[in-house]
Amino acid sequence: MSGVPSSNGVRDFPDDAVVVVPVSNVIFPGIVFPIVLDRPSAVAAAQHALREQHPLVLVLQQDLQAPDPGPRSLHRMGTLANVLRYVTGPDGAPHVACQGVERFEITEWLEGYPFIAARGRRITESEADGPEIEARFLHLRSQALEALQLLPQSPPAELVSAVEGASSAATLADLVAAYLDLQPPEKQEILETVDLQARLDRVSTFLAKRLEVLRLTSEIAQRTRESLGERQRQALLREQMAAIQRELGETDDREELVELESAIGAAGMPEEVVQQARKELRRLARTPETAAEYGMVRTYLEWLVELPWKAPEPVPLDLAEARRILDEDHFGLEKIKQRIVEHLAVRRLAPEGKAPILCFVGPPGVGKTSLGQSIARAMHRPFVRVSLGGVHDESEIRGHRRTYVGALPGNIIQAIRKAGRRDCVMMLDEIDKMSAGLHGDPSAALLEVLDPEQNATFRDNYLAVPFDLSRVVFLTTANMLDTIPGPLRDRMEIIQLSGYTAGEKLQIAERFLVRRQLEANGLKADQVEIDRAALERLIARYTREAGVRSLEREIGRVLRHVAVRFAEGQADPVRITPDDLEPILGAPRVENEVAMRTSVPGVATGLAWTPVGGEILFIEATRTPGEGRLILTGQLGEVMRESAQTALSLVKSRAEALGVDPSLFKDSDIHIHVPAGATPKDGPSAGVAMTMALISLLTDRTLRSDTAMTGEISLRGLVLPVGGIKEKVVAAATAGVRRVLLPARNRPDERDIPQETREQLELVWLDRIEDAIEAALDRPPQAKKPSVRAVD
Repeated sequence: MSGVPSSNGVRDFPDDAVVVVPVSNVIFPGIVFPIVLDRPSAVAAAQHALREQHPLVLVLQQDLQAPDPGPRSLHRMGTLANVLRYVTGPDGAPHVACQGVERFEITEWLEGYPFIAARGRRITESEADGPEIEARFLHLRSQALEALQLLPQSPPAELVSAVEGASSAATLADLVAAYLDLQPPEKQEILETVDLQARLDRVSTFLAKRLEVLRLTSEIAQRTRESLGERQRQALLREQMAAIQRELGETDDREELVELESAIGAAGMPEEVVQQARKELRRLARTPETAAEYGMVRTYLEWLVELPWKAPEPVPLDLAEARRILDEDHFGLEKIKQRIVEHLAVRRLAPEGKAPILCFVGPPGVGKTSLGQSIARAMHRPFVRVSLGGVHDESEIRGHRRTYVGALPGNIIQAIRKAGRRDCVMMLDEIDKMSAGLHGDPSAALLEVLDPEQNATFRDNYLAVPFDLSRVVFLTTANMLDTIPGPLRDRMEIIQLSGYTAGEKLQIAERFLVRRQLEANGLKADQVEIDRAALERLIARYTREAGVRSLEREIGRVLRHVAVRFAEGQADPVRITPDDLEPILGAPRVENEVAMRTSVPGVATGLAWTPVGGEILFIEATRTPGEGRLILTGQLGEVMRESAQTALSLVKSRAEALGVDPSLFKDSDIHIHVPAGATPKDGPSAGVAMTMALISLLTDRTLRSDTAMTGEISLRGLVLPVGGIKEKVVAAATAGVRRVLLPARNRPDERDIPQETREQLELVWLDRIEDAIEAALDRPPQAKKPSVRAVD
């Protein structure tokens, strides 16, 4: 008792009152039972009863889930008990060991105390005697001893001795009821049975049911132990035990089937799916739980009931809010945003219509995936992303058939389940990175998914029932269109996203990237500031990309360097200037080579398109004594080699007009090289640059160092249109070029060039190769003044 905490006690507590402690199990007279005091009122009651020597009554709660039961949620019959020990357990909660004394009936509840108090009467056990009681007493003892012997594990010797040494029928009845596997309400029923004969009959009836199960279990075990191996014996015993338990209603299997049946009714499935689900449910009910097929069927039913079959509730679209979200998440991309707003407007006016599948195509890092997240925010729908990069198995899209071990639905159905709504926004990322494999072509499986006329009855191989995908807003992303099969590309509306200009990168860095990297590196805005000039230098001298991923990485490197100082105890704010970048990031990694590499005859600056944006492409030509051969190096593709041959033929045909001696072609070998030889190159758009490199070489006149060019050339000298004009012009401006020669037939593409880029470049439009000669060649050497050209 020394472990009982001290307290001031409760004044004016009646002598005839008792302290009540709610419990979750029934304590019978004569039984010692530990109780955890998990409520303040229970702790106060136990302390008061110990300190003031007031009786303690343990009463079963009517609602076992009630967190803090009051008098109205307690039974009227309880057990008067003595507290044997009061300790604090390892979990910090007080524990008491109580021994039941006798039954106690509550007649009045008392209020005004920090615990539950009551008045009542003790129910003294009558010393009933006679042949009826004696016979029932002996029968119950024999039943209890037989049950103890039939238990799978040896019973405690103390329990066997207690049963054998029970001195009275009342003691034996309470002892057996206490250890019998009964629910609390059943035990409470026995506790409230004051009449001894009726109590003995009730306990004997409960014990007889348990004995029937134990005898049957023992017979099954004895019969199978001799004929079956260990694993077969265990499996059969589990199966038969499950059958016995189902027969007695003591297992959750029946409840599980009822829950599944209820879930099927509430899932809102189409009639065809409901019939399939109920068929599988009947199959599950007939399948033994230990069979491998049981888990497969149950998993299938769980997939069916967890999918969002019900028609989604319409959500109103606010176009003004959509524009705000797009502007908040993305800088620039005005045409893309306008197309997305148009897409949302159509969704608002025709919610049941078949909207097109939008495909965002552009270099990495320009915000394709984040555009999908913004669309989901604007539509107030969940967003899920399915990565298709490297997928080469059709079952990744359509799912595996259930006959395979470990079968699952495809990525489309898995994403729908994850979203929890049938009208989610689903981003199919990197759709151009799929490839056909040994197990089918995943791009062919996507034809049904991305066809608004067919996807209302999409059938996954695992589900084997149709699922309506027509409410899903599908978005796709790709870096290039060349690797997307034509039929799949035809199902999508292509939206091109080109690279950012230096000014756009600066705005993105100031608005988004710096803030995001500050949070990622545990810094605050008032601790470090990156100067605007430093950001401009980062963009110009440390990154060359279409998007902003490398720029964000470089900003992160700078901020991590600053984070080290603050982690070491520095308190003063830090300002990063352009002079601080080289000590942190090292020497600049991007240099301006245009002026230096075009200062000699035979070198032209071309423009190329790549999946990651535009690039500067240098064409070098030289002449050596030989036999009139054309040598091409630099990993040129077939189309580019043909462009070089066309350029040489055009120069030969114009040799007299250009002032070139025709004999040079017979006595010389002409070598055309495109640097960065480890990188494959192809396409016709270097035709003008190759022609100008040859003309510069053969006329010994240099090309202007501030000029770059693109365009396909024909044998007639026509300059033909090419693609990727915006990306090429932006790359030229980034590399320091001031004049760009473009095919005149590409004039409609001028509106796609950012205004900022158009203002800093001079665009020259070419119809024929003569236009390029006039615009790009420097003056003849004899007309030049002797001077040294400055290198930018």
